[in-house]
Parts: sequence; structure tokens; C-alpha cells
Amino acid sequence: MKYPFLIPLLLVVLSGSVFAEKADRGKPMNIEADALRHDDLKQTSVFTGRVVVTKGSIVLRGARMDVRQDADGYQHGVVTAEPGKRAFFRQKRDTPPGAPSEFIEGESEVIEYDGRTDNVRFVRRAEMRKLRESVVTDELSGGVIVYNNLTDVFSVEGQQPGAKTGEGGGRVKAVLSPKEAASGAATPAPRPSAAPTAAPTPGASQGVTP
Repeated sequence: MKYPFLIPLLLVVLSGSVFAEKADRGKPMNIEADALRHDDLKQTSVFTGRVVVTKGSIVLRGARMDVRQDADGYQHGVVTAEPGKRAFFRQKRDTPPGAPSEFIEGESEVIEYDGRTDNVRFVRRAEMRKLRESVVTDELSGGVIVYNNLTDVFSVEGQQPGAKTGEGGGRVKAVLSPKEAASGAATPAPRPSAAPTAAPTPGASQGVTP
């Protein structure tokens, strides 16, 4: 059965002219979980228990995912982590033929995917990394990170939603490699990617057609 579904403190365009995998937007959303509750009238679905989402090269993992489809057929998903943990996001980036593979990874307590704008929003204890093959080249962290898949522009806020001024650090942190690193003039020290919060496990599998 198929289920349809801030004022930034820092704006960053990651080095190079590489963009997120554009073909992902038109791919079906496939979801695995331990349980599913679907409301056909409201066009909403709630997946719970070791949730694994794939959409083209996009991978999302968490404890729960709420999916809804708007009147125009666009899907909107909210992935929530288990208490004390963070949900996981990964997407391949378009690269020229023969160039090393590049990926974007991110983690936060809540991850929101907007199919209409093709935005990913990381909320609370947010962290994002750019990898060339398995080497981390750029890192961002803050209270909220918003990633535009179409333009590869990031906005980062230090203040977490609901927190008072000065609470939770309130500072944006970024480590950005120079452009020379992309051409091989400088090579950043390898920093392995963080392990996903949960490994894919057999569960109730549903395909969602955008």
C-alpha cells in the first residue's frame, strides 16, 4: 500500500560548485519501521520504532517519523530521535564525472524535511558535515541548521528554539576547509563520519510516491 505524503546568525555556501543530488527530489520515499498508523482522510502517516527512510540518495534515521501530504501533493516529514539521542541525515552531492564522491551528513534531535521547498531543518544539538569520500572537510554546529538542497546554502542559528538568551551556548561553530583542498593543494586531516544512530533493520516497509 502506498502512502502519499529565524534570523540566521551565519549563512554559508560550502566550497566548490557541487550541489546536492537533484534527482533525489523526484524519487519515491521508502520507509521502514516497526509500526505504522495512517489516516487516509487527513493524509498523514506516523511511523514508529527504528525508522529508516530512503529517497534516492537521501537516508534518514530516527525513532519516529510523521509524514503528511499537502493539497498540492508535496510531502513533509518530521523525524524525531529517541530521548537523549539524535536523528541522522545523509545525502550524496552531484559531482563531475571522475571526481571523488561527496556527501552531506547531519544530526539533531529533530529533523524536518519540506518536499515543497526541498529544505532540511535540523533542530536542537544540530550538526552538519561535508565529506569527500570518507574525509570530513567542513563542519557546522548550532541550535538550528537549515539546508537548502537546491542551492546548497546553509543558515545556522546558535540559539535553540524556546531557550532564553544565553542558554545552550548560543554560539555557532564552523570549520571550513579552504577551496585549495578541493583541487588537491591542501588535504584536510581525515575525520571519520559519525556512526548512524540506528542500523537498517527489517520492519514494516512502505513506499511513498511523491
